[in-house]
Amino acid sequence: MSSRDLILGRVRRALADVPQDDTPPAPEGPGTDARYERAVGRSYLREHGARSAAETVDLLAENLADYRAIVHRATEDELPHVVGRLLAARGSRHVLVPPGLPPAWLSAAEPARVHDRAGSTPRELDEVESVVTGCALAIAETGTIVLDGGPDQGRRRITLIPDHHVCVVRVPGQVVASVPQAMERLDPARPSTWISGPSATSDIELDRVEGVHGPRTLEVVLVREA
Repeated sequence: MSSRDLILGRVRRALADVPQDDTPPAPEGPGTDARYERAVGRSYLREHGARSAAETVDLLAENLADYRAIVHRATEDELPHVVGRLLAARGSRHVLVPPGLPPAWLSAAEPARVHDRAGSTPRELDEVESVVTGCALAIAETGTIVLDGGPDQGRRRITLIPDHHVCVVRVPGQVVASVPQAMERLDPARPSTWISGPSATSDIELDRVEGVHGPRTLEVVLVREA
């Protein structure tokens, strides 16, 4: 008997006396079976407190900074110059570029573009100092940026290997207040990466070490939509 068969056998025995109606089917989008909705409670708060769109963006900026991300604000016209300045301040010679990144975002940047390719090796990616991406959305209450591999974000690995990540968030359109609101907007069929500040761990002697399994520096540019 394989390990899989052993585990499934234990699950079946544990569920043997459970009536069929008490075992809700998995949700499958808008046509979700009503039994699932009854079985999974929805009594939690959808957001904590009433805030305007501007206040929600301010909360996002505050919580991003609390997680040691560096927050910048810009208009659409200012964005290329802000991105160029951030890359210059890091001394970056190369910048990773997702396939769908708007060209205007890097129009004032000097580093050589390295395009996201399936054939790129970890060693090649490790030689790139910075990456610039968009995002799927941002969650104000948790200070979290969510990537879903969209055209302006690229593959997950390009945001994990370079030491410096510049992420552009359009506000207020890409900002939600809470995790429940985020889940409603995200496509469950897409891979998602949830980022709350730069990569960090305190596993050893409770000493915080940054950059262990992701960028050491996360800079978020909040761009006001026209």
